[in-house]
Amino acid sequence: MKNRSLTLAQYQCLSEFRFYIRRYLSFNERCARSIGMEPRQQEVLLVLKGLPEGARPRVGFVAESLHIRHHSAVELIKRLTQRGYVRRQRDGRDRREVLLQLTPSGERVLRNLSAEHYDELHREAAELHRSLKRVLRTRQMAQR
Repeated sequence: MKNRSLTLAQYQCLSEFRFYIRRYLSFNERCARSIGMEPRQQEVLLVLKGLPEGARPRVGFVAESLHIRHHSAVELIKRLTQRGYVRRQRDGRDRREVLLQLTPSGERVLRNLSAEHYDELHREAAELHRSLKRVLRTRQMAQR
């Protein structure tokens, strides 16, 4: 960790940016809980639906994407499987590998939540963008 001082303006920018991110994440959490789902469970569904090209839908990928431990991802997936939102299946080529797939029920829940989240992000985008630009601008000013 670097040991350097920040200006008051930089602290203010960081605080403001954190506020906007946290407000958006709080909205997401409230939406998930309103349908009886834990926010991390909704995040798992989103990770599986939004896999990058070439990524394999495995527990390890989910854990890495959410910055959680493997066993925590296993538990989240277990609960989603019990609720009928995710299906586990063995890979046809390597029977040791377990692949994850959204069920139609999981797709439906994710579609409804994500539409709300996307709309909220659109509403928040301008403030988030302005705030991030201020962070970048204060960094540049401090480097001069």
